[in-house]
Amino acid sequence: MRGGVSTGSASGEVLVVGLGPGPEAWLTPEASSALAEVGHVVGYAPYVNRVPQREGLRRHASGNTVEVDRARHALDLAVAGERVAVVSGGDAGVFGMASAVFEAAEDPAYAGVRVRVLPGVSAVQAVAARAGAPVGADFAVMSLSDRLKPWSVVEDRLRAVAAADLVLAIYNPASRSRTEQIGRARDVLLEQRKPDTVVIVGRDIGRAEESLTVTTLGELDPASIDMKCLVIVGASSTRVTEAGQVWTPRYVR
Repeated sequence: MRGGVSTGSASGEVLVVGLGPGPEAWLTPEASSALAEVGHVVGYAPYVNRVPQREGLRRHASGNTVEVDRARHALDLAVAGERVAVVSGGDAGVFGMASAVFEAAEDPAYAGVRVRVLPGVSAVQAVAARAGAPVGADFAVMSLSDRLKPWSVVEDRLRAVAAADLVLAIYNPASRSRTEQIGRARDVLLEQRKPDTVVIVGRDIGRAEESLTVTTLGELDPASIDMKCLVIVGASSTRVTEAGQVWTPRYVR
């Protein structure tokens, strides 16, 4: 038994669903179909609230820092024979709930539960599309959150990306309690990147309040970055058109 639920052969399933960055048009047909068929939706409250209530659907909302507990809850429901969707914004496999579900599913109690991940439009894809084609060549994706890894690891990885001259997409650049990391990250990148390196700041992309700012690494103002932002730092080859669109050539010379 786990949490009062039998751990015998499971007939349920957990679907880990990426809801996209926000607009209904960016929710894939596959995800829409899955959400219309499951009996339970589990996730961080703002994402659960994006799933329309309907007859027969139970919604289970929780806080922002209990990912593995939320995953266990979904798996317990599946052990009992339920079909469950665990929802994330953007793509669930990019700093979303997919990894947390697989972490929880390592428990032998969930050996019979099938887990499937359904892709979604990621925040980096949304911001990049609004800007032009900044990730048209090799790029890296990092989170500045040091909640699950020490800041020394973040700095080491920033230096490696800078040395490799990769375009860098930065998730979680700031939060209410983390206001210094983006400034520290900018300083680390400037150790190897030129101040005129192109930087894109996308805020609330896909929503009514969206804004897109094109600046440079040297002029980036850390105070302008908040938890609603995704930052893309260009490579040395990244350029800006006369119309203000940003793109990175696929070739290296």
